[in-house]
Amino acid sequence: MALAATAVAADDLDNIGNLNQSQFDGLSQDLAAAFSYKAGASAEALGVIGFDVGVAVTSTDLEHPDAWTAAMSSGDTIDTLIIPKLYVQKGLPFDIDVGGYYFTVPDSNIDAWGAEIKYSIISGNVALPAVALRGSFTTLDADDQLELDSQSVDVSISKGILMLTPYAGIGRVWAESTPKAGSGLQTVDISETRTFIGVTLHPPLFNLALERDSVGGIVSYNLKFGLAF
Repeated sequence: MALAATAVAADDLDNIGNLNQSQFDGLSQDLAAAFSYKAGASAEALGVIGFDVGVAVTSTDLEHPDAWTAAMSSGDTIDTLIIPKLYVQKGLPFDIDVGGYYFTVPDSNIDAWGAEIKYSIISGNVALPAVALRGSFTTLDADDQLELDSQSVDVSISKGILMLTPYAGIGRVWAESTPKAGSGLQTVDISETRTFIGVTLHPPLFNLALERDSVGGIVSYNLKFGLAF
């Protein structure tokens, strides 16, 4: 997925003050879609002794490349933002899972982290699918240029078929993007519907997940690989 992307590596976002308000709104919408929490997991609970730890990469199709060109010191144009991540998810009693991500954009001043809690309302069995509620947040920092905080809730459903588990869900993302002091720009508040669909593959001791995510129509693809049991 990363090799196929037609992206130029993102540079530092160090020219936020060059943006007009409309451009900053667009940049903030892209950032909210790219960095909102993406679990890459089915609705099934991991179980008390279960865990999943590994790496992931998200590829987001940017809707406002002109804003990125104006905001980056290089002046390059990028169509796709590639975000590598480290993640961990752990099962707890009562069909509850918790997890966290660390995000970064290579060769840029953008990094972020996030956390989630998921409760499997229906744990799923041979006859029934699993159903889960998830709450999550992320916080992004681009040095003294901007800060973006997002929160999301979603409901998901999944049904295992041997080692494959297809899943899908819908939810809501809220984000607040705050520009640096003195830029003359106003804080942007974002509220968008999120939909996602994916599949996980569970060979022994491994977990592979591929997910398509859309926040307000801005599409991301999330690929995850980890050690799990």
